[in-house]
Amino acid sequence: MSNAKFGVAGSSDSFFASGKKHTHEAPAWLAEQGIDAYEYQAGRGFMAGEASMRRVGDEARANGILMSLHAPYFISLSSVELEKRLNSIEYIKKSLWAAECLSADTIVVHTGSAAKISREQAMEYAADTLYKLFEDIGDTNIRIGLETMGKLNQLGTLSEVLTLCKLDKRLYPVVDFGHLNCRGRSESGVFDGISDTPTGGVFASVDDYRAVFDKIANTLGDSYADTLHCHFSKIEYTKQGEKRHVNFADDGFEPPFEPLMEAIIKENVSPRIISESAGMQSEDAAAMKAYYLKLKGEV
Repeated sequence: MSNAKFGVAGSSDSFFASGKKHTHEAPAWLAEQGIDAYEYQAGRGFMAGEASMRRVGDEARANGILMSLHAPYFISLSSVELEKRLNSIEYIKKSLWAAECLSADTIVVHTGSAAKISREQAMEYAADTLYKLFEDIGDTNIRIGLETMGKLNQLGTLSEVLTLCKLDKRLYPVVDFGHLNCRGRSESGVFDGISDTPTGGVFASVDDYRAVFDKIANTLGDSYADTLHCHFSKIEYTKQGEKRHVNFADDGFEPPFEPLMEAIIKENVSPRIISESAGMQSEDAAAMKAYYLKLKGEV
């Protein structure tokens, strides 16, 4: 039976407006809002020490909040510079350590750029970086998630992410539906627009969303689709792809979340969906959860 969970990326404006100041206060506050998960943001690096992160992890366990971690943005598996690729391995290793401190089960990693080289070369560099990573870290219970990206010159179409995930059982896709919507459609693949032509508008119907889960299941296996870690927000885009994240309250932006909730139930999957709305991620996560529970007849 579908049992989706809903969470937030970082702390929303309303968290701070409530008088809260510290990340370790977030789990209890989220639980009060009926939100299930929290994605700790380390995109700009790790500002907190071990004790602070472990306190967040303790609070998350005490309040039943599922934890994940977004690894630093400056990771680039596909960089043309070997030093940057080797440094990326170290950043991922530190992210795995931080995830353990936070009691997180997943880290989210950006794959890198394909702006200066062919996509084929970028994939070769990314694969080599991942092979070197796994030679170094051994086994881990923390899922290493590779995220689909929203700009056309970035590595990270759905097909590219799934191809990389086939390299090792420790790799999992992280589908950002807003990012995929920005990339748009292409002749070679519904979700893999990489041309310079105007893009966007991939997700308009329930079947559009269901096709993502089906592609993951057919490529990696049913369990990957069932437990998919997702990001969702409406995003403004241009012909180059992603421009900026917006909120559900902002009119005229895509993609709609309602068909995704219907697709989750029809596919009978149990993803974790992290809201990345701009400042209103708590409110938008709650809106998705309320609509999902209404469809299930639980409210």
